[in-house]
Amino acid sequence: MEKKLYIGGLPENSGPGDLLGAITNQAEVQGNKIGEINVKGSVAEIYVSEEILGSVLENLKEVAGKAVRVASEDDPKIHFLKMAMLVEIEREEEMRRHEKEIKNLTGREREEEGRAILNLKGRDEGTGLGGKYLIKFVRQKQGESLPENEISIGDLVMLSKNDPLRDDNPTGTVAKKSNYSITVAFEADPSGFLYGKGLRCDLYVNDITYQRQLEALLKVFDGSDYRLEELTRKAIGEEDIEFGNIDRDVKFLDENLNGSQKEAVVKSLSAKDFFLIHGPPGTGKTVNCIEVARQVLKRGEDVLCTADSNTAVDNMVEWLAKAGEKVIRVGHPARVTPMLRKHTLDEVVQQNEKYQKSQELREKAMDLVDKQDEFTHPGGRWRRGMSDEMIKSLAQKGKGSRGVPPSKIEEMAKWLELQEKIDELFTEIEKLEEEAVDEILEWADVVCATNSGCGSELMSGREFDTLIIDEATQATEPSCWIPMILSDKVVMAGDHKQLPPTVLSKDAEELNETLFESLMEIHGDDISRILKVQYRMHQNIMNFSNEEFYDGVLKADESVASHTLEDMKSFEYSNDLSNNYRGLLDPEEPVVFLDTRNIGASERQRKGSTSRENPKEADLAASISSKLIKLGMNPDQIAIITPYDDQVDLINRKIGTEDLEVDTVDGFQGREKEAVILSLVRSNPEKEVGFLKDVRRLNVSLTRAKRKLIIIGDGDTVSGHETYRRLIEYVTEAGGLISLPPEIS
Repeated sequence: MEKKLYIGGLPENSGPGDLLGAITNQAEVQGNKIGEINVKGSVAEIYVSEEILGSVLENLKEVAGKAVRVASEDDPKIHFLKMAMLVEIEREEEMRRHEKEIKNLTGREREEEGRAILNLKGRDEGTGLGGKYLIKFVRQKQGESLPENEISIGDLVMLSKNDPLRDDNPTGTVAKKSNYSITVAFEADPSGFLYGKGLRCDLYVNDITYQRQLEALLKVFDGSDYRLEELTRKAIGEEDIEFGNIDRDVKFLDENLNGSQKEAVVKSLSAKDFFLIHGPPGTGKTVNCIEVARQVLKRGEDVLCTADSNTAVDNMVEWLAKAGEKVIRVGHPARVTPMLRKHTLDEVVQQNEKYQKSQELREKAMDLVDKQDEFTHPGGRWRRGMSDEMIKSLAQKGKGSRGVPPSKIEEMAKWLELQEKIDELFTEIEKLEEEAVDEILEWADVVCATNSGCGSELMSGREFDTLIIDEATQATEPSCWIPMILSDKVVMAGDHKQLPPTVLSKDAEELNETLFESLMEIHGDDISRILKVQYRMHQNIMNFSNEEFYDGVLKADESVASHTLEDMKSFEYSNDLSNNYRGLLDPEEPVVFLDTRNIGASERQRKGSTSRENPKEADLAASISSKLIKLGMNPDQIAIITPYDDQVDLINRKIGTEDLEVDTVDGFQGREKEAVILSLVRSNPEKEVGFLKDVRRLNVSLTRAKRKLIIIGDGDTVSGHETYRRLIEYVTEAGGLISLPPEIS
């Protein structure tokens, strides 16, 4: 009988042969006792016969000279090696898609997709924190703005001149971005061509994030300290979570908190290990995170606040800064505002005396590097096997050696002398920069960073009393472990009834189950509290999701419970609208389902695409948004959302209004607008609804609108799914169902 093992921490480019050799040699077993070996990057899944299992577990210590971790399915910690395998699978899939797209699309096509920017020129912007080299890229044509693109601050990008598939193209991290420029930070001195013209910038696979997840999972598996080992056992259900005494006399700093928010804060403070704040749409979970953070600070403890996205981290920085807390943002903010800039580590460190001294020394070091160009480099044809010490000794004696004249020996000795001074300067520079960063992070009461950012060298070895992860249900479990390694206690806020993190590979779909969800399943109701008052939606917009996903516990705050479009000063409803639009846009009907079953609004699929589009629904969405604008709404108060990328593209081509946002449901999660038009797209005789079956996507769709939600869909098709059938029944009972007559087609 075969047993399955996982092996983690493999050296780069390990193959089945390396593992077979390591196992047979170290465990002293026969190769025919080893079955299938599946290697993904740094992790392997291996089947061995039951009789040799114990020997392999006990004796396999390294592969190709590198220490490895081994676990069988009897070991609960195998979970972390399985997670590492999933990370490697997802990494491989993202690499594959990236390389395929660059190979198959022209530069212009990739620019149209928003994943490349062409016709750039580079300009030196000096150095940033950690000696990173900064280059600003702008369009070659003076004053031309950059095209719309998906490239964001914190993304990894690749720069190229003629061939984007070259292995040696430089990559860097986007440090700043505006409508006209993009500034990239490079670890190494960039290639000279980057200061020229005709450059291309491609969104690249951020391998650093994957590497940090893998490193974190191995540290968790190793149980590198006692407290981490404790948290690990509790996370996988080997031990129960613990709570201290509940303090009912907490003096809340935010006087506007409602009862359920206060209850979540009090319970969070009493938790010793983990606590979950379940925040349905519009319930103010970030506000709750900020209150928990400030209460922990009152106790004299340190706080680390993180999220998976830069935008979510920026939100926390702004809330904390407005509350007057000493907050430092590590990493690059997604938005460049004066308040955010003022609290970034990169900005604050500029005022530190030690950092200023390090920059003066850096200038001296770079001057010496330039001076080295005046002398012969001790390499290639001039070194001839001579050691550095031999070159310096010969120079002192004025002698040549091995066919190298004394003049060349002397130049090489001077080059080496300069290099020693440069090395000394850089050692001092690194020491001063490290001390400057330490001083600033020690001064701060709260440090904010992305989950991945917590795996940076800047954060290595730091310790915090409490970690607060916002939007935890949009982060994979490996992502969450990166900051968790740094903390004694973890508070997470999220909503597992909305969409999980995006996972590209079907083989890595288990990453969809977040740590938030698994903790709730393992530890039950005691580990969490749900926030019960929402401050976004009219109660009629809220009600269906409330009953369907939240057991009816939500209540609309009185400030939003009955608000409609009519309450907006600019909106003027007109009874002169045609019959088709009158009921549809009536402010007294906050939720409308526009049923297209009778008008032949069939879906279609583009050649080579896995997405869907529906031209008639796209026409209706564009027309309805136009009518809303004519009735006085600003375009930026309206959003059109749809589950499908191709439908987004089609609608964008049909509307001619700037500032009217069109996006996928997934892309619009966490956002809100006064009016939202939802195009469901699916319309077919088989009543196939595709990935609309994930009703968490429906929940997100229905909870973005504040005052008006208009759903466009084929009621016959979508009601083949029971949740959508109940939705149509709900809207019908509320009087919001409008069936378009056949003549509309």
